[in-house]
Amino acid sequence: MKRLRGTSDKTSAASGGKAGGVSRIDFNTRLKMLLNPTDFKDYCPNGLQVEGRGQIRRLITGVTASLALIESAVAAHADAILVHHGLFWRGDDMRITGWRRERIATLLAHDINLFAYHLPLDAHVELGNNAALGRVLGLKADAQLGEQGIIFTGTLRKASTAADFATHAARALGRTPLLVGDGARAVRRIAWCTGGAQGYFEAALAAGCDLYLSGEISEQTTHLARETGIPYLACGHHATERYGVQAVGAWCARQFGIEHRFIDIDNPV
Repeated sequence: MKRLRGTSDKTSAASGGKAGGVSRIDFNTRLKMLLNPTDFKDYCPNGLQVEGRGQIRRLITGVTASLALIESAVAAHADAILVHHGLFWRGDDMRITGWRRERIATLLAHDINLFAYHLPLDAHVELGNNAALGRVLGLKADAQLGEQGIIFTGTLRKASTAADFATHAARALGRTPLLVGDGARAVRRIAWCTGGAQGYFEAALAAGCDLYLSGEISEQTTHLARETGIPYLACGHHATERYGVQAVGAWCARQFGIEHRFIDIDNPV
């Protein structure tokens, strides 16, 4: 178990803007310093994925570099897009055809930079997906689990049942989660990891947590929750990963004096 590391970065919803902006090179360098991608064994390139214009004044953030998000960024006259899910993944067919061609062609035609951060964005102690989701749900993280520290744990200020916490999560996230297991179980200590992190359920069990929360759930996860008595709460991959990129975007707005706007492309998964 890893204790949370301290950092001086602060999160704010405010996003300002100055006329001068920041150079792409400086923006890229500062993001690397903030998120430390070399500390992670990831299966995608973190950082600048598609090079656009040299000066950034308007930043759009979103969860995934979908064509819908890119076209929204074009309409917003963005200079850069920052996402959690980029365009390139290990094992993909890397030929620039079909949907990948459409996305890249649109970025290049409008000279828009695309930045993507995956595991580094999950793990950041204050601006990451897990930290930001914890704030949305009223959870204060006190430790990080796993080799890369992307599973967070924390204790509720007031004990709850699993069913009541699921209701709270539904209100906070604006969608109904799937609760598997004993809804009447008393819950105090929670482990969570956003996105498709059902594979970390056993690590949460080993850490002695009363409930595990992630975005997705698998068939075998259901049986594990029932047999161990530890409830599993699946809140949606997209729904749980909307917050870290917004926090980093707001940080960029403050640091560089640029405009920032988060665009939420609806995704039911």
